Amino acid sequence: MIQMPRQIRDAEEFRKIAEFATLCKVVKREEQVKLKLRTSKMLYTYITDETESEELLKGLKIETTDF
Repeated sequence: MIQMPRQIRDAEEFRKIAEFATLCKVVKREEQVKLKLRTSKMLYTYITDETESEELLKGLKIETTDF
């Protein structure tokens, strides 16, 4: 069974899930930034602006890759 990625709507929830994640992919678009967290069972996405994304990425202890 294939599951679709889940969208996170809150920065606090993003921080909680990031503790269990193994990888964070950063996808930068014109006006928004998508942060994709990969856990062992699920992919989570969080859409935000560039300033908030930089602040969230500073606190991460996992590997991040830019796309």
